[in-house]
Formats: sequence, C-alpha cells, structure tokens
Amino acid sequence: MRIHRITPALLASVAALAVLTGCGTSEADTGAKKDEVTVRIPDPGNAGVLALGKKDGSLAKALSKVNAKVAWTGSAGPFAPAAQALNADQLDIATGSITSGITSLTQTPGFKFFTATEPDPVGEGILAKGGSGIDSVKDLVGKKVAVNQGGTGEYLLLKALAKEGIPASKVERVYLRPDQTAAVFNAGKVDAWAVWATYSVAELGTGKAHFIADGQAIGSDNYSLTAVRTGFADKHPEVVKALYDYLHDGSAKEKKDPAAYLNVNTDAGPQALNGEAKRIQIEFTGKGGTVDAISDADIKRFKDVARFYAEQKVTRTEVDIAAHLIDVEKLS
Repeated sequence: MRIHRITPALLASVAALAVLTGCGTSEADTGAKKDEVTVRIPDPGNAGVLALGKKDGSLAKALSKVNAKVAWTGSAGPFAPAAQALNADQLDIATGSITSGITSLTQTPGFKFFTATEPDPVGEGILAKGGSGIDSVKDLVGKKVAVNQGGTGEYLLLKALAKEGIPASKVERVYLRPDQTAAVFNAGKVDAWAVWATYSVAELGTGKAHFIADGQAIGSDNYSLTAVRTGFADKHPEVVKALYDYLHDGSAKEKKDPAAYLNVNTDAGPQALNGEAKRIQIEFTGKGGTVDAISDADIKRFKDVARFYAEQKVTRTEVDIAAHLIDVEKLS
C-alpha cells in the first residue's frame, strides 16, 4: 500500500479553504445577508434633486449604502392622491405641502412627515391676468378665484383675505385640480388663481400674468414636507435617514446652482423650462429653502396652520400635526 505524506503546509491550505467555504455556506444557509430594500417614490420628472439623482446615479449610490434601491412609481403631483397611495401601501415616499398634509391627516393616515422646507416666499401666491384690473387682494371681492380644495391654493387665498380683513364669503372659491386650472385661468373663466411655483412659473413666464400677492406678502406658513409610509419608516429607519441626508445635501447644492437641476432629461417639450420661465425658476429656487429636519420652531408654525384651517372651517377640528412627525436626526 502506498501512503501519501500530508505536510503541515497542505493541512494549513485545507483548513483555510474549509473556513472560506464554511463562511459562504453559512451565509447562504442562514440568510445572514439582508434582502435589498425597495423604496417606492413618484417619478420626479425633469427637474429637482431627485430628477438629477435618478439620472446621474448618485441617489442609487447613496441608497446602496443602506442596502436599498428605488422603484419609481407613477409621477409626482399634488399630495392628496399621493397620501391615498401611501395609505394604500402603494407608495413609500411623497412630497407635499403642510396644508394638503393637514387635510390628508383628517382621514386615517398611514404616513408621517420627516423633512421640512420653509415656505416659498416668491414662487407661491395669487395670480391675476394683466389688464384685469385686479392688482391687490382687495380687488378680489366679488371675483372668482381658482384654488385646489384643502391645499396650498385654498390656504393662500384664505390667508390673504384674513390678513386684509376681508370675509371669505366675499370671494367665490372655484375648486379645480391644479393641472386643469391653467386653461380655465387663461380662458378668463376665473379671475385669479391661488397657486405655487410648479404652476406659477409657466404663467409668469408668459408675461401675461402677475402676482397680486406672493407668499411673503401673504405671510404664508405653507411648508413643503416629505412624507414616508409609517410601516416603511418603522421597518427601515436607516433608509429614511439616508434619503433625508441625500435630499438635505442635494437641496443645498440646488439652491447654490439652480440651473444644474433644471431640464435634467430634456430641454424641449412641456416638461422643459426655457426663456423667461427658466430665468424665473432659477431666481425662485435661489431664494427658496432647503430640505431640513423638522425643528420645534417649524412645529409651532405647523400648528398655526392647523388652527387656521379649523377656524376657517376647512377642517372640522384642529388636526394634531405633531403626532404625525418623525425626528429624522434620531433615526439610524
């Protein structure tokens, strides 16, 4: 019989191979490697931090650090339908105004807010057509004003009227979806339009419309917020924190260089901004806020909006907004 001699070196090699093989088998067998988390976000379109992050891959890179990836679902728009999608477990993240947020919270909410961007001082307000004879809030008495019900538009109009001491009943509110209002406004079927930058910039860019009062003049507390589905936040706090960090840093960069975040995918077609509208948007973004964690001072202003909505009978009672907020800086 022939006997093979096993050397110490060979024993060491076999042992090392066993360790490596054992590690690989153990991970596969025990499932120690966590499954990648998918976060569903509305498609951001052609502008903004998420649009650029989607195109250049920086968002995917940031989320990969917490073992997550994005599934782009539908398209960004008003918060009310997004809130319904959050409640129905069809969406994980959405952005909207505190005003729409408060009215959405009157239902059975399945979401919480984790970021705050200060009210837009120049991009939101009440638009009127040139030559209409409407040059101030007082000129709205007896007129028709288009607003989105329970959201930014209704808030801005009611806030402007209250500041001037004008009873809300003196102005007719015409409830319209924002994406349907431009045609109605330009056809002269309403006299004014209470609106935000997403829609105001295009109208201002034509040179045929002007603000009779912007957010600063109105004294708006209409923050922009980011919402997360409650179940997702409870299960994946590290993903929410990573997304916050990305949005916070990106919004600071966007404020410094707004042009880099416009026309991300195309500079032609209805999604693109050019000419005067592009110039106006760059100016507005430069004067806007950044995506930040929610502070105590922010919460106080949120409560003021909730109280105002209750006083104006937009909501039946004062919504407890503080009960639906996340301190994102404590997440890990």
